[in-house]
Amino acid sequence: MFTLSLAALGVVFGDIGTSPLYAVRECFFGDFGVEPTTINVMGAISLIFWALILVISLKYLTLILRADNDGEGGILALMELVLPRKKKTRRLVILTMGLFGAALLYGDGMITPAISVLSATEGLKVATPFFEPYVVIITVIILIGLFIFQKRGTHGVGMIFGPLILIWFLSIAALGVSSIIKTPEILKAANPYYAFEFFKTNSWHGIFILGAVFLVVTGGEALYADIGHFGKKPIRWAWFTVVLPCLLMNYFGQGALLLRDTTRLENPFYHLAPTWGLYPLVIIATIATIIASQAIITGAFSLTFQALQLGYFPRLKVVHTSEKEEGQIYMPHINWMIFIGTITLVLAFQTSSNLAAAYGIAVTTTMVITTLLAFIAMRKLWNWKLPIAIVITIFLLCIDLSFLYANIDKIPDGGWVPLLVAALIYFTMTTWSKGRRILSIQLTKIMTPLKRFIRELKEKEVERIPLTAIYFTKSPDRTPPALVQNVKHNMVVHEQVVIASVNFKSVPHIPPAKRITIKQLGNGFFRLIISYGYMDRTNLPLTISTIKDDNLKIDMENVVYCLGRETLIVHGKLGMAEWRESLFSFLSRNSQRATRYFNLPPEHVLEIGTNIEM
Repeated sequence: MFTLSLAALGVVFGDIGTSPLYAVRECFFGDFGVEPTTINVMGAISLIFWALILVISLKYLTLILRADNDGEGGILALMELVLPRKKKTRRLVILTMGLFGAALLYGDGMITPAISVLSATEGLKVATPFFEPYVVIITVIILIGLFIFQKRGTHGVGMIFGPLILIWFLSIAALGVSSIIKTPEILKAANPYYAFEFFKTNSWHGIFILGAVFLVVTGGEALYADIGHFGKKPIRWAWFTVVLPCLLMNYFGQGALLLRDTTRLENPFYHLAPTWGLYPLVIIATIATIIASQAIITGAFSLTFQALQLGYFPRLKVVHTSEKEEGQIYMPHINWMIFIGTITLVLAFQTSSNLAAAYGIAVTTTMVITTLLAFIAMRKLWNWKLPIAIVITIFLLCIDLSFLYANIDKIPDGGWVPLLVAALIYFTMTTWSKGRRILSIQLTKIMTPLKRFIRELKEKEVERIPLTAIYFTKSPDRTPPALVQNVKHNMVVHEQVVIASVNFKSVPHIPPAKRITIKQLGNGFFRLIISYGYMDRTNLPLTISTIKDDNLKIDMENVVYCLGRETLIVHGKLGMAEWRESLFSFLSRNSQRATRYFNLPPEHVLEIGTNIEM
């Protein structure tokens, strides 16, 4: 438990753990900041306290973590859990919410590294004005190194992430305690009375401060997404014993500082440190933000891998950076997409305060969607009574929608950036998913039933080659076009013909012993169905080599993998707008070849092309 909890500190809590760098400042120094009067300082700290308790401790740690899909978490895992197989309208609504919620996390993945590293390096300005012109340059250099490092994977350095973040949490806790000792009356802010007084004093303007308060809970979705790596108990244990106490001590410490000295508004976090401790604190903060950014980026890799396996993304290059850990992957296309977005944001916004204006709208929208999907889980999975599920959902929605409303005004000031990214990702996912369905329908039309093909083959004079050929198809009862073309033009058939279908199930993992189903069809033909979970590594030769069947003997050194390569001819007449069909055709042409994606040895692969009209 201790080891897993320590490791979880470095991966799960990096984002939420670096929020003290900028969250309190934005309550008073941001565009909608309030005057640092005693009631406002007490009220803001009270709101931060209760946000951490209600959103993270109650909603995520207590409720949402219950909704795991065979040990895996995240909004796509939750969507697959509650997605009905029938009821088309309801299925479409849930599918739309889940995919758009997942798409929103890519915008968050671009902003988090930018705002985190910027806020850390801005501590140099507090130490000396000399560094002010170089903060952006230093940030860009750090981010370039971070994204280049991704191809090496996190396996080698993962063990030191936890201890480093632990040092960070203990450091910010010590800074907070030293300030609280000087002004202990700040502890009264734990009383919700001060939160109500804050709204009473600031009226509607106080609502917009929730946009800054929300910055303290932006790592909530990461808690849920990472349960597959560590389990629920270590994450909960790390939160309640280390993360929550340390965060609260620092936030209360910043509040105590502002009660004593309102001139420290521009960067209350760094002003907690003594002069001699500024440079060490900047170094520790920079390391912490790099680790936080690392967690967000690898989270994007995992999310994309899930979407890809479930059929919502085209095949992209996936590099498994560890032979021991399934979750350790690197996806260069996603890495450099986030890199370009992150660097662009840093150069465009220049300061973490400006970036805070764009931060929050994507995460709040995702949190609202998560709550709605959780309501379905309460009824469908946990069989809770309707009144109880409604009361809990309304309570959580009141919190989520308050934060969403407070962040709405950020859209013109940069909040449109993550929304635009989400829209582009969402349309890509839905276009690919719908295009695959249309392509499957068109392929089915030109494919003859497999039983009829085998029966007709007996009547033809076709030479049988003493090898095994494996043909891949999405429809196991239909004859693959590549097989038809091979017989038509070459008049040869292999002695053993295996018609293989690869299915990705809506569960994270399928045990190797249960992945393969074999059926003998006669005349040397076999049907092979291989099933993977959406988090499983797809190594087809390794899976096929485990076959133990008296009738089907496959020599892995002499097998031929026959793949169909479809060329799409776009007409715009089959259910999608022509521009979307063109997008699907583009994605199809540029998706990773099945040879590499399924880890097939190139020297054993035969590709046969087919034209498909769309």
